[in-house]
Amino acid sequence: MRIDSHQHFWKYNLTRDTWITDAMSVLKRDFLPEDLAAECRANGIEATIAVQADQSENETLFLLDLAEHNPIIAGVVGWVDFCSPLVAERLTFFSQFKKLRGFRHIAQSEPDDRFLAREDFMRGIAHLQRFDFTYDILIYPKQLPAALELVAKFPEQKFVIDHLAKPAIKSNTITAWAPQMRTLAQNPNVYCKLSGLVTEADWHKWSNEDFEPYLDVVFGAFGPERLMFGSDWPVCLLAASYGQVKQVIEDYLSDHSSAVKEMIFGRNATNFYGLKMCQHGFTA
Repeated sequence: MRIDSHQHFWKYNLTRDTWITDAMSVLKRDFLPEDLAAECRANGIEATIAVQADQSENETLFLLDLAEHNPIIAGVVGWVDFCSPLVAERLTFFSQFKKLRGFRHIAQSEPDDRFLAREDFMRGIAHLQRFDFTYDILIYPKQLPAALELVAKFPEQKFVIDHLAKPAIKSNTITAWAPQMRTLAQNPNVYCKLSGLVTEADWHKWSNEDFEPYLDVVFGAFGPERLMFGSDWPVCLLAASYGQVKQVIEDYLSDHSSAVKEMIFGRNATNFYGLKMCQHGFTA
């Protein structure tokens, strides 16, 4: 099975979705499973992981409802307030939904670069393993030190770095990012998504060569066993089509074995998110 480990759905709301600026007008509309289905068929993708884009429990329930009615959605990464004293209670509630595989917080937007290392946040994260939930880390490079503290604190918790921690590809900056990613990868419980590359590059004139230094770093650090393809659709449409995003990774893997390609385009996501095949698609 070929799996897209990272994509989003939303019903566009002008008041809620303020992160979608005028420069991102292509995203100012609804994006739902029927919109994604054609892209998946055209690109040989058989299942996806739907990831939260809004920080609310309503978002989590919205994605779970879509997953219930659309077999192509193999799993959901939702949101809860990890800093809340009621987080264990909320995780208990959400544990009833079998397609809910993990959670994410939009830490990249937090004014405190050490948000992930805060005591109240870590106290919430400590409850995840009991429910076998994963955690997606969404950060910028400046927040990597806090991420390092977080993953070191919970060596048994499954973590995945979204979008390679968003290195500054457009300015060809790699010096500080690379050693921190290598250090992060020394934690065997941490995976990395090959996603979000095109939107960190120049939206209008990127090339495959722009991404190679960054892909070289994560392949060398994590190895093919802890990397997974993600389209970041529809956000990727700011800079590329679904097919172009997938082609970037396919081109990079052109000299690799079919076994490596199978890991990155499906097996690793299956293992990380705890997915199993059933007669009518995936189950958790």
